Order: sequence, then structure tokens, then C-alpha cells
Amino acid sequence: MKLVGKLVGLFRVAAGLTQAQLAERATVQMETIASIEQGRRTLLPDLARRLDELLATKGALETAVDNMPEVDLIPAWAERYMDLEREALALSWYDSQVIPGLLQTEAYARVVLRNRVPAFSEDEVNEQAAARLERQDILHRKHPPTISLVVWEAALLLELLPPESRAEQLRHLRSCAQLPGVCLQILPLNSKGHAGLDGPFTLLETPDHQQVAYSETQRGSQLVSDPNEVSILAQKYAMLRAQACSPEETLGLLDRLLGER
Repeated sequence: MKLVGKLVGLFRVAAGLTQAQLAERATVQMETIASIEQGRRTLLPDLARRLDELLATKGALETAVDNMPEVDLIPAWAERYMDLEREALALSWYDSQVIPGLLQTEAYARVVLRNRVPAFSEDEVNEQAAARLERQDILHRKHPPTISLVVWEAALLLELLPPESRAEQLRHLRSCAQLPGVCLQILPLNSKGHAGLDGPFTLLETPDHQQVAYSETQRGSQLVSDPNEVSILAQKYAMLRAQACSPEETLGLLDRLLGER
């Protein structure tokens, strides 16, 4: 990622442009160009092609992005994804293992982190839990992103917490589901179709209107920017939304789990 950023800076200077001038011509924010050049932001394929045209670099940047080493595609602790999440215009999130991090209470986040193998130290649990709760600030921004979440019912039935804390988590889910711009849908256990059997993933739209996806596995995480792969996941997400309960039905399901209906 740093190497690609250095190339962008080198080609920009050779073309006699400032970061602000290049950002204006590429119709992105100047901070986007600065972050890419400093190796803090991934150069995505669509923008790479645009910069190649603007800087007359004959596909050099697109080629560099396509052949980025795996170590750059799988950032430690998904730092790159969290940068994108903070700035996202829209998020579409499917989870089947646990309640999504953006909707977790502190007690739930801590128990999930304590179940990690190899185990975190208590200091690491505290640090990771605080970071997870801080991410939830995007739900309360002045202009929050549009957030759609589909969660498999099985994730709600895990008895990770004592009854009181579990009820608190379900009430928190219900509260978050009614926030402006948030749409929560539960995929019920008795659903006749399930497009998410391959596991959780997230779709994200950046401020530059680029579409990326993110997925986690047992041994790492991956930021996906290839348009074909992103399209496949978008198709899966559309199918999951159709197979899930409606937002209103989801609130009723949460009430039943809480024993309030």
C-alpha cells in the first residue's frame, strides 16, 4: 500500500500537479489523495484507472493495485476497513456468527473478545472493547451513514451472557433498529432460503462513491475491491434482504425473544 502511494506522489509531481489539483480533476477530496500517498488509504481500482488517465501513466497504477502483495490486502486487525467504515456513506452488513460489532453492548463485546483463542490479556480485552464501542459513534453522527444489517437468528440465540445482560443486548438491538438511517432485519431459523451460507461480509460505499467489500475468516480479514467480486456479494446481500424478516417483523421477533409479546 505504501509503495502504491509513493508511485501516486511521484507521478503527480512529475505531472506538475498539487494534491489539491489532482483531487479536483479526479473528483475526490484532497484528503483522499494525501492519505493514499502517505500509505494510509488503499488505492481502489476505479480511482487507479482514473489517475492513470489523468497522469498519463499508461496503466501503471492499475497494474500496481492488481498485483498488490497479499500482506497489503489483509491488514492487521482490519485497520484499513475501520478507516473506511468511519467515513462510509453506506454500509450493508450480514452476520451469522455474532451480533454485528456496531450493535454490541459493552458486556457482549467483552464476552466475544474473551472467547478469542489464543486468549487476549485483560488489558487487550479492555483496549479492543473500547475501540469497538468507539466505532459505534458513526450511528450518532450529524449525518450518519445509511446502514442496512441482516443478522441470522442463530446469532441472537447464543447464550454467551447471563439472562439480564442478554436481555440488555436484545433491547439495545431494538433501540438501534429505530435509529435514523438504520435498517435491521433478522433472517429467521425457519427461512426456506439462505444466501449467506458462505459466511459474514460487509459492503461499503466510500465518500468517493467507490464500492468495496470486507470479509473475515478464522485466520485473517480481506478488503475486496475487485468490481466482479463486490458485485457477487451485492447480489448475495440483495437475496438475504429478500429472505429475511421485514424491519417491522424483526421488531416483533425481538419482542418475542424478550418475552414482551
